[in-house]
This record gives sequence, C-alpha cells and structure tokens, in this order.
Amino acid sequence: MNHLEEYRRVVSDPSDYARQLQKTSGKKIIGYTCSYTPEEVIMAAGAHPLRLFGTKQNISLADSHLQSYCCSIVRGILEEGLSGRVDYLDGMVFPHTCDSMQRLSDIWRMNIPFGFHLDITLPVKLDTVSAKDYMIDVLKKFRDDLGRKLNVEISDEALQKAITTTNAIRQSIRAIYDIRNLYPQLMPGDDLYNIVRASMIMDRDRLAVMLAETAAELKERAAGAKPADMKRIMLAGGMCNQPDVYAMIEDAGGGIVWDDFCTGARYFTGLIDTGRDPLAGIGERLLNRVVCPAKHADLDGRARHIIGLVKEKNARGVIFLLFKFCDPHAFDYPYLKERLDEAGIPLMIAEVDDSLPAGGQLRTRFEAFLEML
Repeated sequence: MNHLEEYRRVVSDPSDYARQLQKTSGKKIIGYTCSYTPEEVIMAAGAHPLRLFGTKQNISLADSHLQSYCCSIVRGILEEGLSGRVDYLDGMVFPHTCDSMQRLSDIWRMNIPFGFHLDITLPVKLDTVSAKDYMIDVLKKFRDDLGRKLNVEISDEALQKAITTTNAIRQSIRAIYDIRNLYPQLMPGDDLYNIVRASMIMDRDRLAVMLAETAAELKERAAGAKPADMKRIMLAGGMCNQPDVYAMIEDAGGGIVWDDFCTGARYFTGLIDTGRDPLAGIGERLLNRVVCPAKHADLDGRARHIIGLVKEKNARGVIFLLFKFCDPHAFDYPYLKERLDEAGIPLMIAEVDDSLPAGGQLRTRFEAFLEML
C-alpha cells in the first residue's frame, strides 16, 4: 500500500518530522499529551498539534523531578523536554487528566525554558447538568488563551474548516478499522499502530488525503478476501507504545480486530456536528465519547462498552494492556474483569512499560492465552 512506509517513517522519528514541517510550512508546533485535547482549536489557530508519547531514550533527567514509580509515559515526556530534544515546540498544552499528567504540567511549566504553557481544565464528571456549560466555557477560554499566545484571532470559520478535516480523518481511520475487523489479515497490526500514531503527528490536511487513499486501497484488497482462520482478539487499556505486541499476538495465531485505546478507537470515535456552533460541537463530542478512567460518566459505562464491542466485533477474548504504575487503569481493571467474567468473556492482563521492550515472557503468555481460547 502506497503510504505505509511514510506512516512508519513519521512514527519512527516524530521530532525530525516536526522540525521539517516547521521549516517548510512555517507553522507553530504545539505539543499535547492526551486525546481529550481539542486539536481543532490548535488547527484553527494556524498551528500544528503534535502528540507526545514518551521517549525511546533512557530516562535519567526526569528522575530528578518524578518518582521512579510514576508511569513511563509521563516520565518519558518530561525527559524529552528536559533534554531539549523537543525544543522545536512553540507551546505545550496539558488537559486535565490523571494526577501524574497534572503534576507533569506543573513541572514542565517551572522547568522547561522554551515555548508557552497552557492548561485545559476540562470537567472530570461528565454526566451532570452543568458539565456541558462548563465544557464550552473551558473551550472558549482555551481559544482565547491560545489566540493570545499565538497573536491570532481564532474564528468560527477556521474552526469549522478544522472540524471538517478532523471529521474526515476520523472517518477514514474508522473505515480502516471496519475493514480490518472483517479481514484482519489484510493489514498487520503494527501498520495499524503506525497509522493511528501518524494521525496525531502529521500535518492534518495532508494526512486527511493520505488516509482516504489508504482506506480506499484497503477496501479494494478486501473485495476478494475471505475471513481468515484467526482467533479474534480485542485489545483494551490506555494505549500501546510497543508495536511488537501486535506481531506477537499475530504470530501466535491471533487477529486483532478492535481496541479500546486512546491511541485507537477512542481517538476516532464520534464525529463533530458541523451544523452548530463549532465550540459546542467540539464540546459535545468530548462529553459523549467513551470515557477513559480519568473521567467519570456513569458507574459501568466502560464495562458495557467493552462487552458491547466484543459482541459486535465477534471477538473471542480481550487482552488488557496495563501501563506499569498507571493508577486510573489499575483501579479500573478489577471491576472490568468482574463484568467480563460475568459475561463469559476470556480476559488476560499484561503489564507493560516503555523502559522495557516486549520480551519472550510476554510472547509466551500471549501464546498460552490464545491456545486456551
């Protein structure tokens, strides 16, 4: 497929891509840390949103500011800032998510000498009467704050254009997921990993065109395809920072047919209504999308969502990737396990850490889980 190598190249070195984009387009590069970030507002300001995922380097500088039992994503992002490897950033945006990410925001503000710093204090409890009004007020403040930092006026017209672009991106990723759900053998999981990661790194206008072409090519390949003899697996958790996990599962005879990651289905689920006030539309999507454990909408919504996906996608089991020291997902897991056990859905938990590569022990556990199904 035409664009797969470009997706891989971008994901392998996001900083190099960002520096080249900054040089050729003149756009300001705004880093962010969470899929709750309203990318559309950054795009409407004429800037480029770039998600940071951690680091591939050894973590040492961050240890002066964060305990070793803080999650490797937060420590890795701080390491990138303290080392100066992301000194091309013109600003950094921190949504209100988990405690560790909020403390990262404070440490970044006090210790990183380049770029501006903005917090977005989104509501945590999303099912109250006041949550909608509060969400829109926060987005208005973010638009005003970002406009002042970049010395631009962010118009409704620019917001609508950005919404059209992000809607197109989400539709294309959804189309790729839907085809892979039927025929997971048509695209290896690590290529899907690269596509979703690249969607949070690349210039969004170019990306929208590329993804539409990738989805069309995959649809053509699916025309004569037949269902493969694979054990259909769904992944869940916060995110996956190790593409080797996909290959391990596939080598063991599994086919990854869907996920519940913020770097996956939660990122593209839900389109923004273009027929209304743009900030209201952005806020509505953030309120209604499936929550992560750092937000609250109802008592058992995540369990019902995952069980519903397993049935809808005809998955035979769920593998839950838990980042080491990620308290929100760790607290979430026992109740999810209880509900999946009640539903008769096999579930495996695998603790992962950026500082350690996916190794042989994890491969053996995947093989044993798949053999059991």
